[in-house]
Amino acid sequence: MPRYTLRVDGRTHNVDADADMPLLYALRDHIGLNNPHFGCGLSQCGACTVHMDGKAIRSCSTPIGDAAGHEIVTLAGLGTEAKPHPLQKAYMEEQVVQCGYCINGWMMTAAAFLATKKKPTDAEIREALTGLKCRCGTHTAILRAVKRAADSMA
Repeated sequence: MPRYTLRVDGRTHNVDADADMPLLYALRDHIGLNNPHFGCGLSQCGACTVHMDGKAIRSCSTPIGDAAGHEIVTLAGLGTEAKPHPLQKAYMEEQVVQCGYCINGWMMTAAAFLATKKKPTDAEIREALTGLKCRCGTHTAILRAVKRAADSMA
């Protein structure tokens, strides 16, 4: 079985796996991270979103063989308790989280978007987050938090 070297949240991990194993499984089952989450397994809900070289990707459909050699950042690597990412701070201030299952996808997708788009409009934020799912219905609070984070980053 091949060995893949993954750089995740600034740390190096070696994973023995088939090349087509989803990155999500490596992150959760081999490295032991609690995020990202398994949602649909079809790249449709976003719960598995991570950053690969700064771009938001769905880890449930990205093979580990394609992720090796790239910089992977999970929600745990986005900020720290002492210095949260502006989105993490805004999510707390807006009291977004209910069950919290989907937050990984929303936050990681928004963080990648805000890294490339300064001062987005409400319509641009909604467009960037299209396709993400939240069964608790916190969409309005999520949009407020992303706007708050964008304003604080401008």
